[in-house]
Amino acid sequence: MKFLAITLIVHTPHPATGVVQSTTERFREVLDNAVLAEELGFDGFGVGERHEWPFLSSAPPVVLSHIAALTSRIRLFTAVTTLSLLDPVRAYEDYATLDHLSGGRLELIIGKGNGAAQRELFRVTPEDQWARNAESYEVFRRIWREDKVSAVTRFRPGLKDAEVWPRPLQRPVRVWHGSATSKESVELAARYGDPLFSANVTHPIEPYAELIRHYRERWRHYGHDPARITVGAGTAGVYVARTSQEAVAAYRPVFEGNLALQKSLGLEPVFTTLDDFVERSSALVGSPQQVIDKVHRYHEQFGHTVLHLHADAGGLTRTRHHDSLTLFQSEVAPVLRRDIPDPPFPWGPVLHAPAPAATPLAR
Repeated sequence: MKFLAITLIVHTPHPATGVVQSTTERFREVLDNAVLAEELGFDGFGVGERHEWPFLSSAPPVVLSHIAALTSRIRLFTAVTTLSLLDPVRAYEDYATLDHLSGGRLELIIGKGNGAAQRELFRVTPEDQWARNAESYEVFRRIWREDKVSAVTRFRPGLKDAEVWPRPLQRPVRVWHGSATSKESVELAARYGDPLFSANVTHPIEPYAELIRHYRERWRHYGHDPARITVGAGTAGVYVARTSQEAVAAYRPVFEGNLALQKSLGLEPVFTTLDDFVERSSALVGSPQQVIDKVHRYHEQFGHTVLHLHADAGGLTRTRHHDSLTLFQSEVAPVLRRDIPDPPFPWGPVLHAPAPAATPLAR
């Protein structure tokens, strides 16, 4: 099993002190956490993309490029690239550049994105978001693979023998499809034979397990090799301590801060008590053995081989955050790496170029 640390770069007051970091301090914290993740042995570090308050993650290729300069081994993920909002040509240019600057350490998780404010900012409607996401991905995918692209498009100017530079280092880049509650992302991933990354952060396990089962069914429908199917899954939070009592007590301010944030955003919390959150959500809060057991329970339903944890301290002190991730890597990760297989592909750059395949957009 592989492990990622991921941040959406939430920028809100500290849940216990009410102190708000400056924007510069918050970005510096993200960079420090990325370096820490590499030092502790995480396999990847991810930066989300959101274009609304309270997030500072509107430019993940910029942040990841800085992280690439500070690290040497860890793979760099987007979580997620909101292709429904982006011009796929510009997105390709940004990420092909990052691919070279990182030495081929880039992996993308794509999705339509969430949030009414960012839809309004980019003049995207709920009705056309999925169509935009699918079209942008098809264009992006072809540009990455083909030296010249012609395409008739609905949501951006068409392309005629277009050459887009720089040509990428990885041929092709690995693209995961982020899935929360809708079958559209699952369908797109299965159609192209791409890996799926389940958000797995808001609800109990059942709706996510149902979508992953649907992904496996559609994968078979499209005739892909069953041995190549790959699923990743998120977690709603993490705090590993020597005892469950210590873990729950230390995590309480994080939970209460997140609960207050959800209410401020007008969201209806699914888990309204910490006990329910620890028991029924995907959060990994407890002793090392409790965390191992919970990941195994989820693996029985998902069959996932990649797991993401929160990179941010949230309401934890920096020392507790560091100690929790250290304990995870020293006592939890080795057991899960032994018990659960890795993804069925090399965890590194893909530097060969397969023959391009025609798509519905080719003309």
